[in-house]
Amino acid sequence: MNTRVPIASVKQSVVVEAPIERAFKVFTQDFGSFKPPEHNLLPVQIAETVFEPRVGGHVYDRGIDGSECRWARVLAYEPPNRVLLSWDISPRWQIETDPKKSSEWEVRFTAETAERTRVEIEHRNLERHGQGWEGVRDGVDSDQGWPLYLKRFADLFARKA
Repeated sequence: MNTRVPIASVKQSVVVEAPIERAFKVFTQDFGSFKPPEHNLLPVQIAETVFEPRVGGHVYDRGIDGSECRWARVLAYEPPNRVLLSWDISPRWQIETDPKKSSEWEVRFTAETAERTRVEIEHRNLERHGQGWEGVRDGVDSDQGWPLYLKRFADLFARKA
């Protein structure tokens, strides 16, 4: 009997022409500048996406009406090398309130040279979402998931070059 174990993590990376400190700062302080505004769970247009740069902080969308949707918690914050966040979105693409049913995404920054940084995202423990977790995996691994975020992030540096 051949049993196939499904892959429960997604890995994506990009190299940007920026020192590691700048890459980390732009990713965390300007997250909303490359996160697609249509990627939100609010019933209204979003005014901004906020990344609170500290352990215990959140990533959340704020609607034009002032409403907020907190969809990630900052679990580790280690500038300029690493940030670890929860993914508090269920397979039904709704807020997950049970932390035991949240996956996590880690962003690592590695200096390749003084002016070039590799940014790697690993979205893991997707099976914690329970039934339907494969849909979360497929969503974040699709062209509209982490690859889009990383492309838009890299584009911020390409424009300034």
